[in-house]
Amino acid sequence: MQLTVDDVLQRMDSPQNRLIGASVLVVYGVAALLYVLRTVRRRRERRRLHEAIIATSVEYLRDVLVPDGMEGSMHVDYLLLTSRGVVVIDLRNVKGNIFGGDQMTEWTVMSSADRATFPNPQHALYDRVAAVKQFAGDLPVEGRVLFTRKGRFPKGLPRWTLMVDSLGAEFPPPDSEATQNWVDGYREQWQQLCQSVSASPLRRQPSFLAEVFQE
Repeated sequence: MQLTVDDVLQRMDSPQNRLIGASVLVVYGVAALLYVLRTVRRRRERRRLHEAIIATSVEYLRDVLVPDGMEGSMHVDYLLLTSRGVVVIDLRNVKGNIFGGDQMTEWTVMSSADRATFPNPQHALYDRVAAVKQFAGDLPVEGRVLFTRKGRFPKGLPRWTLMVDSLGAEFPPPDSEATQNWVDGYREQWQQLCQSVSASPLRRQPSFLAEVFQE
């Protein structure tokens, strides 16, 4: 039996095929909607994280390259001018229970049945702080490895590590005239530091920041 073009078109236009086509459109529509909602949620999370970080600062720089003194440069996620001086922020978005120590070469993170390791971030932080100090003059400089809410330290935080929710408590914004005057006294050094760095082509969003077991 030879089918004509009209026969083929008629079969394609059958109620069953129309139902299948409608089902496919619904599936694609739901997938597209879920993608949009997930994208919006991630953008909101990134914005809230950014606002939580800069809330403690008078001024800040984000995603910059700092010369390392050896004809190279180092990426820094945030430089915050705070009531205690400059804080170098190395932002980490590690999901799960994190186990680390000052003397450990690698730290371990566990999430559900998964287990992984990542290099001790303290060592890279020391190098970043040293690089920033070259251009900060008398302005005090310290650093923190800052973890987002996705991570937990059941055994306690290692040295120079901090959870994002505790950033404001450790580095409170200037709340008095004396503190503000202290910050203003370092404006020249801060401006010198700002002029010594450049924009980094590596903008590390929390969606891919040294992540382990990220959704």
